Formats: sequence, C-alpha cells, structure tokens
Amino acid sequence: MRFVAGQAPDLRRRNVAELINSERIVVLGWGRAILMQLAHPLVAAGVDDHSTFRAHALAPIRRLHDTIAAMLALTFGTPGEVARAADGINRIHDRVHGVTREHTGRFRAGTRYSAHDPALLTWVELTLLESLPLAYDTFVGPLTEGERDGWCRDASRNVGLLGVSMEDIPKSYEGVTRAVRAQIEGGDIMVGETARRLARNMLYPPFAPFAWPTWRLHQLATIGLLAPELREQYRLPWTSSDQRSLDRAARACRAIVPRLPRVVRHWRAARRGPIV
Repeated sequence: MRFVAGQAPDLRRRNVAELINSERIVVLGWGRAILMQLAHPLVAAGVDDHSTFRAHALAPIRRLHDTIAAMLALTFGTPGEVARAADGINRIHDRVHGVTREHTGRFRAGTRYSAHDPALLTWVELTLLESLPLAYDTFVGPLTEGERDGWCRDASRNVGLLGVSMEDIPKSYEGVTRAVRAQIEGGDIMVGETARRLARNMLYPPFAPFAWPTWRLHQLATIGLLAPELREQYRLPWTSSDQRSLDRAARACRAIVPRLPRVVRHWRAARRGPIV
C-alpha cells in the first residue's frame, strides 16, 4: 500500500490488535482500564504497596509510559522482544505480594495478595480488552463486531506468557463485557480509599494545569468512559456539561485522527514494518 503524505493508510488488513494498538490516541482508554483495575481491592493494595505510582508527581506518567512500551513490544515485537517484555513484566510481578491494610468490600484487612494470582491477572486483561476498543470507537472510528471479536483473540494471544489462562479469556467482545459485568456484580470489585487516593493522584496531578487542554481530555476520557457505578464509587464528579465536552472532543478527534500522517498518528513500533 502506498502512503500519501497527509493521509493515514488503512490498517484494517493487519490483525486487529495491531490496528487498535497502533493508534497513539487509544492511550486515552488506558486511564479507564487502570481505574477499573484499581477498583479491585487486591490490585489497589499491590499498586499502593509496590509501584512507583505515587512516588512523585510524574510517577503515573512514567508508569503509563512503561506499560505502553510493554504493550507495544507484546503487539509488534519479534519473538525475542515479546519474550523479553513478558519476562520483564513477570519479574516485576515477582516482587508484588503482601497483605491488605484496609477492609474493602469482602476483602478484610490482612488478606493476602499476589500479582501472580490468576484471578487478578484475568481481571487486568479483561479491563484492557474492554477499554481499548471503546477508546478506538470513541476517538478514531467505529469498529465492526467482527473486528471487536478479532481484537479479543489477537490481543490475548501472548497473555499465557504472563500467567493468564487462555480458557479464562472470552473470544468475543460481548463475552468480555459480560465477564466484566459479572465481576462488578459479583462482589470482588469495590472501590476503597486506597483506590480513590491513587485515582486522585492520576487524574489531578500538580502539573495538570500546565498540561491543559491535553490533560483535560485525559480526565474527560478516563471519567466519562468509566461505568457509572464505578464512577460513583470513586466519587468522581460528572455533569451533563462534562458529557457534552467529551462528546465534542470525541467528534473532533474522529474527524481529525484519520487525516493525520502516520508519523503523528501511530506509535513508532507500529510503523517499523510494511503495511500490507
């Protein structure tokens, strides 16, 4: 396929994980996924106890950068790069274990947690499988049902390297949304004070006023795309004016993003190989 300056090529003949993960703007879905992950009290405890999430003002940005780098390696990397990325994630998970310090939902203080817990790994994967296509739909353009289902298959092809059982990952997007809903309604997902504090650090860092309006778009996407019941549990304000702002921003992005040149629109890792 020939690339015309000022016009982004159609990537739909690549696998759907590459289609979605190639887009820089899909990073706007990661905030939603992270808040969903932190809504599990054991995930929140592990992040609070062991990550650099709250070490300094830029820690959430650094963590997101590292997470995206790992995602790009798992999606676009050579077999060796995929193996190294998975090994790096697993070595980080080796250090993440302990006991909770607060009683949240059905998890009492003193409950043991481990980042290698298959149930927690599955929850993290489900949040990403649901959130990133939602961000693509919102800020790039609509995906077909077949593409959403293809995303679930393509994006989870390497999760076994991270300790996730493939049998626990639905093969359709509808199955993913049902699994997420079952988790939320099943009692394991309950936002506690630790998660609320971590969310505030992520959404309202000291530098936010200096990164306006980019950071405002991040806030709108993270809060606005979150399920209403989780938004309420986080005690995050959301008004009709906020919704209108998100809708306007989404329309603008859907009009602009498809017209951007690849060097602006896509991650560098997604531009290494030929578009077929």
